[in-house]
Amino acid sequence: MLAVLGAAVRTLTANRLTSDFNTQVTSQANNLANAIQPNFAAGGSLVAPDLTDFASIAGGAVRLYSLDGNFEGASARAPYLGAQLIPIPSATGYAMTTVNGYRVATEIPVYRGGNRLIIQYGLPLASLNSEIAQLDFLLLLGVLAGTTLAFGAGWFVARRAITPIAELTAAASEIERTGDPTLTLPQPTADDEVAELTRTLSTMLVSLSEARGRTEATLAQQRAFVADASHELRTPLTSVLANLELLEESLSGPERDIARSALRSTQRMRRLVADLLLLARSDVKQQVSPQPADLGELVIAAAAELEPSSEDHELELDVEPAPLLGSPDDLERVAINLIENAIRHTPAGTHVRAATRTLRDGRVELVVADDGPGIPPALKKHMFERFARGGGEASGSFGLGLAIVQAVVEAHSGTIDVKSSARRGAHFTIRLPGLPSDATTRESAGVESAAV
Repeated sequence: MLAVLGAAVRTLTANRLTSDFNTQVTSQANNLANAIQPNFAAGGSLVAPDLTDFASIAGGAVRLYSLDGNFEGASARAPYLGAQLIPIPSATGYAMTTVNGYRVATEIPVYRGGNRLIIQYGLPLASLNSEIAQLDFLLLLGVLAGTTLAFGAGWFVARRAITPIAELTAAASEIERTGDPTLTLPQPTADDEVAELTRTLSTMLVSLSEARGRTEATLAQQRAFVADASHELRTPLTSVLANLELLEESLSGPERDIARSALRSTQRMRRLVADLLLLARSDVKQQVSPQPADLGELVIAAAAELEPSSEDHELELDVEPAPLLGSPDDLERVAINLIENAIRHTPAGTHVRAATRTLRDGRVELVVADDGPGIPPALKKHMFERFARGGGEASGSFGLGLAIVQAVVEAHSGTIDVKSSARRGAHFTIRLPGLPSDATTRESAGVESAAV
């Protein structure tokens, strides 16, 4: 807007200066004509004022010609001012041209006796151009100064208006980062739309915090219920298992098969209860006192427990001593779940391999692999979710097994890597921190490679 206004002012002012300059030129030409016209001597010779003195009044230049083109006189150092005979508008009596840096007015006054002259009067354009250049400079300076002041004022006003929004954005980012809706939003000093937005967001955060508190209280009750129910179920299940084992020993024939089937179902129920108790403990981040253990021995124990159910599969163990600190029961559950999943989700005759070793960086590694059809792509993204289930080509369920594996591995600061393909089957690799170097003892399990 300042540039457009400056351009308009420049155009109007320059036109005005040019018009005044032209008027000055024609006025001086008229003055010269009036000074010359009545001054004829009786003999017909021209009597004129001193042209140099006349021209010096305004710093111009004068040249005189007769109608036949003869030079009649000029002021000192007067340059060539253009052709003498040019069409002259009848309405004005003069013509304006620009020659050699001069604005030139040409007139043909009429004298007594019919004598006529061509008068050329010119003023240098340098003064006009200097004034226009000064005008341009002042306007440019004014536009720049006005723009700077407008920018500064706009920046100040915008910053003052944006500061509450920036503080509100920073507070919202902090809430997003921490997930804590109890954080307080900054309150603007002005009572405007931003303040209204802040009050609305504060009220929303209070409602979310209350809803979150109610949800967490409900979840805590549910976790406590699952943990308590699982803990209470362990005692009667242990009693039922003992009675079924005694009953199986005392029976024979079909009755013994029925008792054995009931015993297997009860064992599975006991494992499920143990899994629920472990997940409940993981949800509340309950820490288990670490104990020295050997991952190789735990894998052998898990394979021994699953041996009766792996008759249709070839279960191979390749274990080396892998000492670590952790919960032996939970780590054994990891081995059981991985091997059991491999057995359950692969066809009969499939090879299932479990191996342990100690890596060079001090970590221990557990690998459970099979040569089955692999994990369906639709289930691979959800395999560690509780009771992950797929349909169609991904039909099947992982139950709680892999969810427990993930919970135990994370509780032991470990990592899980899963690879799967239709040709090479599923390949689970778990790496856990090994036994610290400052441990008082480092047991050597001395477990040899075995095949079951």
